[in-house]
Amino acid sequence: MNVFSIRFFLLLAAILVCFSGVARADDWPHFLGPNQDFHSAETGLNLEYSEEGPKVLWEVERGKGHAGPVIVDGKLVFIHQVEKQEEIRCLNAETGEEIWKHAYAVEVAQSYGITDQPRSSPVIDPGTRYVYTLGNDGDLLCLQLDDGKVVWKMRLEEKFGPSPFFFGYGSSPLVYGEKLIVQVGSEEHCVAALNKKDGSVIWTNNHEWNGSYASPVIGEVNGEDRLFVFAGGMVKPPHGGLLCINPENGDILDAFSWRSDNFASVNAATPVPCGPNRVFISEDYGLGGVMLQYGPDSKARILWTSPEFGCQFQTPIYHEGIIYGFGGNGGLMLALDAGTGRIFWNEAFYDTTIQWKDRPIPISLGHAHLIHVDGAFLCLSENGGLLRMELGSHGFQILSKARLFYAPETWAPPAISNGLLYINQNEMGSRLVCYDLRKKEE
Repeated sequence: MNVFSIRFFLLLAAILVCFSGVARADDWPHFLGPNQDFHSAETGLNLEYSEEGPKVLWEVERGKGHAGPVIVDGKLVFIHQVEKQEEIRCLNAETGEEIWKHAYAVEVAQSYGITDQPRSSPVIDPGTRYVYTLGNDGDLLCLQLDDGKVVWKMRLEEKFGPSPFFFGYGSSPLVYGEKLIVQVGSEEHCVAALNKKDGSVIWTNNHEWNGSYASPVIGEVNGEDRLFVFAGGMVKPPHGGLLCINPENGDILDAFSWRSDNFASVNAATPVPCGPNRVFISEDYGLGGVMLQYGPDSKARILWTSPEFGCQFQTPIYHEGIIYGFGGNGGLMLALDAGTGRIFWNEAFYDTTIQWKDRPIPISLGHAHLIHVDGAFLCLSENGGLLRMELGSHGFQILSKARLFYAPETWAPPAISNGLLYINQNEMGSRLVCYDLRKKEE
């Protein structure tokens, strides 16, 4: 390539960066991100915000629910509950204007004083441009992303039998090749793989552990793709654990028991693959976390345990040999060596404050979430605090901090796409807020 060609391509790249305001953009088709690991490839963001937070680009009212939004090709989809209906809404991701909406009736009940509401985030398949949603009552829908037309649907309870859940269905589906994988959790069908185009059943398997609120993910075991499902339903005596499954045929290759003996416990934090042959799982009712390593026989063995790393439903993040996450309900952030389980550091941030209405309020991370983007970590606390941090084995450094709002139960993880940050406020004025992280065009 000659000098003129090099200069031309550099100029073209600069023009594209200025046009978009983002050096590299990325979709967010799954609540765990594009690679289901809470990592975004976006770069060139403006993350030097004040304590008032980034600029609000738009916001829309929401109903009830802890399901996060997903974004593909400039279209944002979320599911929520409005009175006795579940609504699936598609918005223009940059303006918040509604493109389409689909609603259907649901039964609203309570368990342990907690009201039923959607907990399973949608997933978008960029290849087919289909959206998949799983509602609280087990309504599994496939819709066209462009216009919301229903392609196919089924009621899991009617198709596979009832499932013993505390708060209804809450595990997000997984697109894998031509399959849509769903944690069914019934007595005869634990996990099902459906044809993502028409909903026909490809395989199911049977295991006694039933369903949970953790979502299925793919990891690598002995050079092969393996499906990890962290199961455990509302049964006495309580039982559950991690299933290692061949995603091609549904064969259960290993079942590792990991469930508190507390009946009211739930397995809800999604498994975290930590490189080949390793996966981390965690619960918050007594056992805490465990790193598993699979041998040549595809059987899991305990590499290390960490009782203090008990995640209730906030899924940890694995980055460059370290696992970061939040133990328990108090928001204790931990950094552990993925190979040995050694704690590098832990911090509760009690001495860190952010201004809110003329008074400093201490950070309360609670059931917080971390995502890695543009060379650092964004941390969303459960009451509306946003931190940008540098994390490593040496410790942490807060680079920016903001109080976006002050409300409890901000439990859905944030999403980033094309320089925009999307966050659910679930209480005290439920809404979906879009923040602009794009740099100003020059």
